[in-house]
Amino acid sequence: MNIEEFRAELETRLLIEKQYLTQEASSMESQERLELLGKFNEKYRMLINRLAIENGIDLNALYEPENSSVDSDTHLSYEQVILGKTMSVYDRLSDELYEEIINE
Repeated sequence: MNIEEFRAELETRLLIEKQYLTQEASSMESQERLELLGKFNEKYRMLINRLAIENGIDLNALYEPENSSVDSDTHLSYEQVILGKTMSVYDRLSDELYEEIINE
């Protein structure tokens, strides 16, 4: 699985988690709802780990770029690359979750 496929699968699974948390928010007091943002962050980290295991990716291993023109002096782990490639997905979905839970 390449990084873009990983990102797409993570986005799909995070979207499902966001929907569950939005449903959960409807039965909570407004103060408790904000705690769901922390729970969403935990889900993000957990899903990265789960997807890595499912795809045989060692998050601590050095990332070997497919494009040899990339500077080989830069030593990033798979985890760092994945976080860099997926943070925009997380940010967008957590912003959506925030809007949905405060407007309940």
